[in-house]
Amino acid sequence: MPGRYPPEFRRKVLDLVADVEVRRDLGDAADLDISDQTTYAWRRQELVDTGQMPGTTSTDNAELVAARRGIAELEAEVAVHRRAAELLKEGSTPQDGTRRSR
Repeated sequence: MPGRYPPEFRRKVLDLVADVEVRRDLGDAADLDISDQTTYAWRRQELVDTGQMPGTTSTDNAELVAARRGIAELEAEVAVHRRAAELLKEGSTPQDGTRRSR
């Protein structure tokens, strides 16, 4: 399975698929070494992005991905701080084994 295609390539493929005469010449997306499912997904996302179909736009999706990544980083940072606080608390107990009252 190939990696992600650049946006320019996607745009060119969508333009070719939209052009009826070119589509007759190409036959299908297999001539471009792209699966029909891939071109279908690209076309569907284009319809969502242009407001012709309901769904999450590419821009909104990119923002969600960035927000989720940021949240994961913050959660990891909080976990580190919690662990550091636990270690500092363990290190602050008296040496004679008695506990301090709170």
